[in-house]
Amino acid sequence: MAVSIRHGESADLNSLVEIYNYYVTHTHVTFDTTPFLVTDRIQWFNQFAETGPYRLLVAESGGTILGYATSTRFKARAAYDTSVETTIYLDPAECGRGTGNLLYGTLVDGLLSADGVHRAYAGVALPNDASVALHLKLGFERVGSYHEVGYKFDKYWDVDWFEKDVSGNG
Repeated sequence: MAVSIRHGESADLNSLVEIYNYYVTHTHVTFDTTPFLVTDRIQWFNQFAETGPYRLLVAESGGTILGYATSTRFKARAAYDTSVETTIYLDPAECGRGTGNLLYGTLVDGLLSADGVHRAYAGVALPNDASVALHLKLGFERVGSYHEVGYKFDKYWDVDWFEKDVSGNG
């Protein structure tokens, strides 16, 4: 079945939480350590809109949510308002099938520049070869590392930071 990309809807929240909670409980790629209830994520969901820089896109096929990508506020100071932090989470069974490239590419290359965003930033907890490859493929550049910044599963983890000029001027 074909994969379609659309804006997230409140009816998607159960699936979004299920996907995210997999990464919370099984991986180091998010530094949340406790799974969420759907009610815990309503405020998070409400920050997104169908226009503007803060978006939530979902990949869907046959009525099943395959993953989601977001752009959120980078920092809470006005001078940062043209920058966003981006992220992507896929159903684990969907990894390696091209859905991430389609979904994240739609957000990063398709919508953000139209929304007046200048730079997109993404943090990748290491190791995560697939996420690093996705960011590089989509034109992000590695700009630095935070060493041993997160502690999860009785271990410290490094995070590499990536940025991309999405203004159309770069």
